Amino acid sequence: METVALHTRLREGREADYDRIHATIPSELDEALRAAGVSSWRIWRSGRELFHLVEVDDFHAMRAYLAEHPANVPWQARMAELLEVEDDYSGAEPAVRLVWELP
Repeated sequence: METVALHTRLREGREADYDRIHATIPSELDEALRAAGVSSWRIWRSGRELFHLVEVDDFHAMRAYLAEHPANVPWQARMAELLEVEDDYSGAEPAVRLVWELP
């Protein structure tokens, strides 16, 4: 199991939209995430900054599985309207790396 941290940023003024949309995740997307090996995905928001903590069997395999998944493609299109930088699934590695943890 991998624990992966991600960071994204909302477009200015889209905070309420993001919160509202994430209040209900489509069941098809939930099923796709779980099928891709995700056991937990938590998101914190501070202003426009989003911090994700993902627990997944294999991050790279999850990304490959979801890239063209019919439940994920429309969700990503919806998120692209809200995020400052669209996730085009080209990145192989998460941009946030672990620096320290309490042993």
